[in-house]
Formats: sequence, C-alpha cells, structure tokens
Amino acid sequence: MADFDLNIGPDLPPKTDYRIGCIGAGFIMRDVHLAAYREAGFDVVAIASRTPEHARAAAQQNGIETVYDTWSELLDDERIEIVDIAFPPDQQLEIVREAVKRPHVKGVLTQKPAAFTLREAEEIVRAAAAANKRLAVNHNMRYDQSMRALKTLLARGELGQPVVAEIVMNARPHWQEFIKPYGRIALLNMSIHHLDAFRFLFGDPARVLCSVRRDPSLDFEHIDGMAFYVLEWDNDLRAVGIDNCFTWADHRIEWRVEGTEGVAKGTIGWPDYPEGSPSTIAWTTRTMDGRWESPRWEERWFPQAFKGTMGQLMRAIQDDAEPEISGTTTLGTMALCEAAYRSVTEGRAITVTEMLS
Repeated sequence: MADFDLNIGPDLPPKTDYRIGCIGAGFIMRDVHLAAYREAGFDVVAIASRTPEHARAAAQQNGIETVYDTWSELLDDERIEIVDIAFPPDQQLEIVREAVKRPHVKGVLTQKPAAFTLREAEEIVRAAAAANKRLAVNHNMRYDQSMRALKTLLARGELGQPVVAEIVMNARPHWQEFIKPYGRIALLNMSIHHLDAFRFLFGDPARVLCSVRRDPSLDFEHIDGMAFYVLEWDNDLRAVGIDNCFTWADHRIEWRVEGTEGVAKGTIGWPDYPEGSPSTIAWTTRTMDGRWESPRWEERWFPQAFKGTMGQLMRAIQDDAEPEISGTTTLGTMALCEAAYRSVTEGRAITVTEMLS
C-alpha cells in the first residue's frame, strides 16, 4: 500500500510570532507573501516600498498598521525581528547590508534571485555572516507541494536510482519593468526556479549545457527570452529543462522523473494564476503492477508555499542554526545560473565549480 505521508509542508516551527517588516509592495509581496502570512497567522507589523502609495495600498489590503515611506525607516523600527525583502535583485545587497547592522533584526529573507550576479550574492552572504544574522532566500519552488512530495519519494528510495528528470514549461511570465534593462531575463528570473528545484531534488550537478534564444514578441533588448538546458551529474543522472516563455496558448508546467524502480510525474499549478490550482503528483513502481497513485491536496504553490519559506527562517532563528534555504544554498543556485550564461557565451558545457573558484 502506498504511503501518502508526503511531507508537503510547510513544517512550521513551534514559535511563529516573530515580528516581520516587509520591504516591497509589488505583486509577489502584496498578493502572495502577505496572503500566506495572513493565513498562517504571522505577525507583519510594518511595510515600506520604493513607491509609498503602493505600500499603503498593500497595508490596507492586508491589515498592516504601520507604513514607512522608506525602507531605511522601516529598518529602524525596533519591533522588527525579521526583514522580508522583495526588491529587484540588483537592489537587495544594499538593504541586507543595512538590515544586518540593526541589533533588533534576527533574520533576513531575500527574494530570489538574491542578487544580479553571483559576486553580489556572495557579498550578501558575507554581510550576514559577519553580523551573525540568519539569512534565508525565497527559493519558493522548494515548497511547492509536488516538489516536496517528489523529494519525499526520492528520499524513501521508492523510485530507485534516478536516471532522467525533466521540467517543461510553456507559460508566458509577466516581465516586471525592473527586469527589462537587465538584458538577462529567462535564466535569471524564471529558469532559476527550475535550476534550484533540480538542485533541491538531486544535489549539485557537475556540468550544464545551455542554449537560449530571443523572444520575438518582446520590445526590449535581451539575450534569453527562452532557455533550454541539460544538467549532468557524475553518477550519470541527466536532467533537461525547457523554459518556453514565448508561448501564448495552452500554458502549463510539467515535470517527470524516471528511476530504476519507478516513475513520478506531475504538474506545477502556477500558470493559471490568479484562478489557481494545486500542483499534482502521480507515481508508479515496478511492484505496483501498472497502478498509479495520485494523491491530491487543496494547498497551492501560490500562496501557501510561502508559509514554508518564511517558516524555515523562523525555525533557523529559533534553533540558532542555518536556514534550510540559506544564503549558502543560493550561492550554489546562482553559480549554476551563471554557468548556464557562460555556456551560452562559450558554446560548451560548463562545470559549476568554474564559477565558484
């Protein structure tokens, strides 16, 4: 009989009443972070944004009493124990540097990508470590319910030794205005979810081979409107990612993992947001005589997964330990993303260690 205890999360710690200050009031904060926190009963005491009227609107929508005109004013609020940052990646380093100087701040949760480059991400990690503050990164796909369920199956050995994995996305993101000047869009802002998910599931790959192309429907300069990549592990596991950000119909994200003893497949329930749907999983093994198990749940990636990304930081603060999704964790993902860009430039497979040396 199949074991349906799939540990889909969010695995909150006993103490969750840390006082949170939020920096940023765009969609991901206003409609996702704050919706998840409200549902979980987390204590958000203040918010600030680059645009004060956006912060006030988000505060009114989510019942937050205090609104600051600047993030530096928010950091000075001595009530705040956790700073939750959802700012553009090229602006997060400055905020983290200032946040970790505040004695009352116990931990910082940054949005991913944590920085525009690997070197900036390394500076963020160094700043938090020097101040002895807990730094976590919102790699929220690690708390997608289907990804956690798959991770449980892999950990239990139900699929045997993984042989091949794939994530295929046909979905058109909304590229925020701050992304457009970067020139880097698909790998840094969308594929980073999938690259990090592969690391979460299987550990660090040895090499990546990547190809990209421009999206002909976009009216701003960029090198990677779509991304296609192969990840290689030294144990012969191969993973393929197809991130088709051009598509205009039949939006979907599907994944599949085949192992020596079983097959698992599923969907990610993001592309139909805001209507929304839960992600899914189904699996079969050699001992199941062709039967597939397909448990279902009501929780969704957006917003319920965000309880988990904040919760794991709270647990780290409570246990005086590294967060599950730490700053060091994000360095591996940023290195893989940088390796993918170098693969595009140099037309060859890149070892991830080249980026970290």
